[in-house]
Amino acid sequence: KAVKMHSRSRVRKNLEAKRKGRHTGIGKRRGTKEARLPSKVIWMRRQRVLRRLLRKYRQQKKIDKHLYHFFYRHAKGNAYKNKRVLVEAIHKMKAEQAKAKTLIEQSEARKDKAKIQKQKKLQKKEAVLK
Repeated sequence: KAVKMHSRSRVRKNLEAKRKGRHTGIGKRRGTKEARLPSKVIWMRRQRVLRRLLRKYRQQKKIDKHLYHFFYRHAKGNAYKNKRVLVEAIHKMKAEQAKAKTLIEQSEARKDKAKIQKQKKLQKKEAVLK
C-alpha cells in the first residue's frame, strides 16, 4: 500500500498568519484572559523594566540613593504604569529639587547681603558717634 502524504504546508501557512495576528479573535479563544497571559507575568515584566532603569540611573549618577529608594518604593506600589511615566517622574522630581536648591541659595545670598549691609550701617553709626 502506498504511503499517503501528510503535508505541513497548510499548518506553516496558518502559523505565519497567526504571527501576523490573524485568527486570534474572540471566537478563537479558549482560555480566559488571565490564562492566556497572566497579569502576574505582566506585573513582573513591568517591575523588572522599571527596576532595571532605576539601577541604571543610579549607576550613572543621574539619581542619588535617596531618589532611587523613593522611586523604587513607588514603582512597587504601582505608581508608574510604564517606563516613560517613570522617566517623566524622575525628570520632574529632579527639576523640583534643582528649583528648591536655587531658591535656598538665593535666600542665603539675600541674608548674607543684608547682614553685610547691617554691619556697614553699624560701623557708620559708630564712626559718627566717635
